Amino acid sequence: MQKKTFPIKIGWQPLLKDLGLKPGHVLRRAGLPDDLLSRGAPGLSTADYFRFWYALEIEAGAPLFPLRLVDTLSAETFDPPLFAALCSANLMQAVQRLAKYKQLVAPMRLEVEVGKDGDLTLTPQWLSVQAEVPCSLQVAELAFFLRLARLATCEPAKALRVTLPKVPPSDHARRYESFFGTPAQQGTSPSVTFAAVDALRPFITLNENMWRVFEPDLRRRLGELDATATTADRVRAALLELLPGNAATIEKTAVRLGMSQRTLQRRLEGEGQSFRALVNATRENLARHYLGKTTLSGGEIAFLLGFEDPNSFHRAFQDWTGQTPGSIRHAKRLS
Repeated sequence: MQKKTFPIKIGWQPLLKDLGLKPGHVLRRAGLPDDLLSRGAPGLSTADYFRFWYALEIEAGAPLFPLRLVDTLSAETFDPPLFAALCSANLMQAVQRLAKYKQLVAPMRLEVEVGKDGDLTLTPQWLSVQAEVPCSLQVAELAFFLRLARLATCEPAKALRVTLPKVPPSDHARRYESFFGTPAQQGTSPSVTFAAVDALRPFITLNENMWRVFEPDLRRRLGELDATATTADRVRAALLELLPGNAATIEKTAVRLGMSQRTLQRRLEGEGQSFRALVNATRENLARHYLGKTTLSGGEIAFLLGFEDPNSFHRAFQDWTGQTPGSIRHAKRLS
């Protein structure tokens, strides 16, 4: 069964106070129990979740409130799946983890797309939607990724592009542009795009030991949901985390995905895929990105892709592309 309820954590109370809002007023307007935020309720339905956000919009009475809300977020207010993202190596890895676990904290899934130039585009897709998604919620979701990048890098990251189904009123457009670093454009779906340099900027909050503390429980909770991604998609996401540690084996990938090696092989075969082909394709895509968008040496790229030495990477790259890494890098610099 798809997850039916989503948590409203106690951390909302100080957030609402910082916004000058009274929790009781918000909850009553949404038709929710007055003590919802103080008793650790099991969760809200999607309809209740949306009503909560509509009530926030009305009580706040300002189009800028989702930006103010996200600006007040700190690591301490994050739910475990979100805090775990801070433990990642960079934004690219963090959003892969969030794409896997976001359904645990909101009625949405996250589409992650990496462009040919390494640009990272994130698009929230709402699940089981039978009502219009609150504008404030769409803005807050996009703003959250920028806040995450800024918290984790202590750098003033900016968005390359931002699209919203409804752009902010003209008298607030400048504040939105100041927050995101670019004007919000109208589009059919909300999305935010980061340049490769921001997507790959190292997180100073990287903490693999803490990630290992969170991951087993997140994986268990995810197992309660229907898988919305193909097995091949899940393997690709796992490989982004396993490759730098030279751990991209089918055995370790199966463990990461919570299934046996035999089950993983059977599911991939059913999708017309093979594990080795997925590893090679992921390595090639990452190699092309590193060669075109970074100044990493061949040895550093080899390490990030899980090769024992630069020569092994060099031979493999020629097998994949018929070209040398150096020729690809030179061509990209000329283009």
